[in-house]
Amino acid sequence: MKYRRLGNTGLRVSTVGIGTWQFGGEWGRQYTQGEADAILDKGHELGINLIDTAECYGDHLSEQFIGDYISRRNREDWIIATKFGHHFHNLFTRTDVFDAEGVVAQLDASLKALKTDYIDLYQFHSGPDSSFDNEALWTVLDKQIAAGKIRFLGTSIGSNDNVHQTDASTQVGSRTIQVVYNRLDRKPEERVFPSCEKQDLGVLARVPLASGYLSGKYKPGTVFSDTDVRHRHDAEATRLKLEEVERIGREEVPAGIDMASWALAWCLKHPAVTTVIPGCKDAAQVESNARAAALVTEPHPQDVL
Repeated sequence: MKYRRLGNTGLRVSTVGIGTWQFGGEWGRQYTQGEADAILDKGHELGINLIDTAECYGDHLSEQFIGDYISRRNREDWIIATKFGHHFHNLFTRTDVFDAEGVVAQLDASLKALKTDYIDLYQFHSGPDSSFDNEALWTVLDKQIAAGKIRFLGTSIGSNDNVHQTDASTQVGSRTIQVVYNRLDRKPEERVFPSCEKQDLGVLARVPLASGYLSGKYKPGTVFSDTDVRHRHDAEATRLKLEEVERIGREEVPAGIDMASWALAWCLKHPAVTTVIPGCKDAAQVESNARAAALVTEPHPQDVL
């Protein structure tokens, strides 16, 4: 595993993290605590130290799996990133909660679920600019930092071209940007990444495998179950993406290299990107994801020993 500094936070994060939306039950299967433990234990074994979750991956369900695990392990081994702004009602149904009082309630619920006294990175979760621009929200979050509940703030932008929230990060005290970035979606390279580099913001690349399409496992015409979030994707758009993935596999992925590992390494080579946070269904996928670190051989501006 390799490590990079997360913007100006001073945190040293693994270049590959563990995304945990799947623990909330919206990726076609339900998890047991034992299955979650196996994924996180494999990550720890391979040097991964970053877990990304959210309040609405289930109703704090993903956080509960992580909290139960952490309570039986060394909390200091992990950088835990979670998010705020949505209340989960049932599969694929959420409502926004970005008011200051509601966010404090979410924070306390996340701390309880995660069984920890503090969150390393607390991220504004894909909210509208009107909510982001609410000064009262950031004021109350600063108070939570002073109280020791939060170490650093971040922003998970909903649109991967939301330069408004990215440009205002330093002003509101947000130290990181989480954004969709992968070989099929390079939009952040145009405006978001230059802003991040200018402000020295850490970048967490989410959906780095394009919802699993860049794993190379799916062929055009694949049908997903109604408990898998991908069944909500436009069928024609999905077909075109999978055809493009087949072309990339033929023309860009070197022989003998696993496509998923290659796709993650492709993201990590961009000078603005600190870490990738792919989801994983089991320990074997964690291992495949982790192999990406070794495929990045060029020096990177955020590298640390």
